[in-house]
Parts: sequence; structure tokens; C-alpha cells
Amino acid sequence: MAALSTNNLSLAEWAKRTDPEGRIPVIAELLSQTNEVLEDCVFKEGNLPTGERVVIRTGLPTVYWRALNQGIPNSKSTTAQVDEACGILEARSEVDKDLAMLNGNTAQFRLSEDVAFLEAMNKTMATTLFYGNPSTDPKQFLGLAPRYSALTGSNNSQNVLNALGTSTYSATANTSIYLVVWGDNTVYCPFPKGSQAGLMHEDLGEQTVYDGSNRMQAYATRYQWKNGLVVKDWRYVVRICNINTTSLLAQTDGQAANQATAIIKLMSRALYRVPNMAMGRAAFYMNRTVHSGLAIAALDKSQYVLKVNEGLSQFGTPYSWLTFQGVPLRCVDAIVNTEDQVS
Repeated sequence: MAALSTNNLSLAEWAKRTDPEGRIPVIAELLSQTNEVLEDCVFKEGNLPTGERVVIRTGLPTVYWRALNQGIPNSKSTTAQVDEACGILEARSEVDKDLAMLNGNTAQFRLSEDVAFLEAMNKTMATTLFYGNPSTDPKQFLGLAPRYSALTGSNNSQNVLNALGTSTYSATANTSIYLVVWGDNTVYCPFPKGSQAGLMHEDLGEQTVYDGSNRMQAYATRYQWKNGLVVKDWRYVVRICNINTTSLLAQTDGQAANQATAIIKLMSRALYRVPNMAMGRAAFYMNRTVHSGLAIAALDKSQYVLKVNEGLSQFGTPYSWLTFQGVPLRCVDAIVNTEDQVS
């Protein structure tokens, strides 16, 4: 796959550019450790204060075979303009000053509280990346599942592959695998024009806060994350849906091997739905249930297309990961086992 341009930055790269004191990179590392999708997301400054306006090509021009001494008519492509809004995810922490000072290391105590807020922000953002739906909550941005929600009836339906999970076990015991190719002309996460990429961690210092009508001194911290999702070219996302998790969890070793083989075949089909893998950074996203099944399959020498790799993460720490035909398999706990069946 081709390297991304310098405008295609990960969360860690944006953090290192925007915070020379080193505070945000620490937060970025914590986030990536708990949710692997942030290892791959391309973050890009939007062209609107509220998000990103993109022009999407909806039709190709007509071309003609021309004879000598004979003209041809004019033609043109067709496009559509789409505004993708960013959401604002925010939280605030207030820690009693005297409580924070009890152990003699106030900074360490506050960091322990930061970690909990980071985990909550992380889970909510990851869930929204896949399941966000402004029709049910207008404050959210539109995630991948609602965009790829039907096997027929729309252009991108050809990129929704059916794993044939049925209601034999439960119509709501399904999960999905997503193949995403991240890039500035494919899929990326915009943040509002003039704002900061990734999670903002603002130490508000000591403040007087209210407990009902009573007051106390507390250390306050504000967390904010402005983010959205742009699918500029729908061909660079493929969803493998209707993977029945009831059968996946309650099967014998032989059945597990058969189901892993079926999933691998669908992943191969997904790769061929993408026009050009060199357009960006590609990865498969699945939850822990599916990822663990494929990890076990990777131990079987017959599944030579699955490979366990070892190296360093973008933060320089030891890291191992699965790949399928060179594309990494990422574990994302936000992808649930209780999806409705896609039809």
C-alpha cells in the first residue's frame, strides 16, 4: 500500500505537532491502547467551522469513439455537495482538593481520574464511529453502520456482504466486520476548522464548586473531543454483516474452524470490492469475539493467509497484530454482538 501524504495524520502525529509540552501525546497513547481504531484513523482539519463540506462524484462523463472528420457531443461528470457535521463530545471532572492531596502526589491522583474519563471518551467516540445516528440523536455524527445498512437498494449495497447470520439463534445476535481504507480522498475524520485535533485535556486548576448550596475547593478538568466522519468515496468501506455470534461462541472446534474459513473467504471478497488499496491505510475492524476466533485460526498452518506480526506501535512500544493478505485486523470492543440482522 502507498504511504499517505503528510496531510494524513494519525491522532498521535497531530498530538505531537500541537502540544510541544508532551501532555496530549500521553493522552493519545492511552486512547490508542484501549481502542485500536485510533491507530489507523486519518484526522484532517475540516473546511467549515462545523465540519467538512465535500464534493462527491455521482456520475462519470460519457465518452465516445470518434470517426475521422466527425465530431462528438460534449459531456460532463455529475457531482453532489455534502456537508458532514462534527459532534462535540465533552466531560468535566471535579476532584475535592483535600482528597487529591491525601497521598502527597496530587498530580498522580488526578491522572488516575483522567484515565477513567479517557476510557469513557474513547468508548463513546468509538461507538459513534460505527453506530452514530443523527436521526436518533442529532448531536451525533453519522457512523458506518447506518451508512452501510442494507443488502440491496442503494449504490453502496454492493459493499455490504452477507455472512448469512439468521434468526435460528437470534435476529439480534449478530456482529459485523468493517474494512476501511483511510485517506484524504476515501475515508477520514474531520475536526472543525481552526480547532484542535483529537481529545482536548484542559486543566482548569483550583476552583470553588458547589455541592448543592454548599461550597468546596476542587481541582477541575475539562475534556473535549470535536470529531466527525467523512466517507468521501463509499467504495472504500466494506461491511461484512450478519455474523451470528451465538453460533460463533457455542460451537465445537471443527465448527469454529469452518466458520473462521467462511469469514476469511468473505474478507477476501471484501478486499476485491475496493478499487485501489493503494489509496490509503487499510484495516479490518471486528470485535473481540471475532478477532479471537481468527487469532486461533491463525495458529492453524492451513490458514496461511492469516499471519501474526510483531513490531513497534506508533508510540515505540512492543506490539503484535494479525494481518490478512497484509491488511491488519484490529480489535474494537465498540462493535457489538447484538446488531440487528441486516436485510
